[in-house]
Amino acid sequence: MWEQLLTEILRSHRGKFFGVLGGLIFALLVILIGFLQTVFIACCVFIGYIIGKRIDESENLREVMERIFKER
Repeated sequence: MWEQLLTEILRSHRGKFFGVLGGLIFALLVILIGFLQTVFIACCVFIGYIIGKRIDESENLREVMERIFKER
C-alpha cells in the first residue's frame, strides 16, 4: 500500500515532493549545525551539481574550470 502511494505521489507531484524533502533537510541542517554552515554546504552542493551537469553534457572539465575561474 505504501509503495503504491509513494509511486503515485512521485508520479503526480514530483516537484512538490522533492521541494518539501529539500526544505526538511535544509531545516534539519540549520538546527543541527547552524545557518552559515548549512548555506556553505548548499553552495558546495550547487557548485558540484553545475560541474557534474557540464561533465554529463560532454564538456571538458578543464574548459569548465577555466570558464568558472577565468582571469578578469
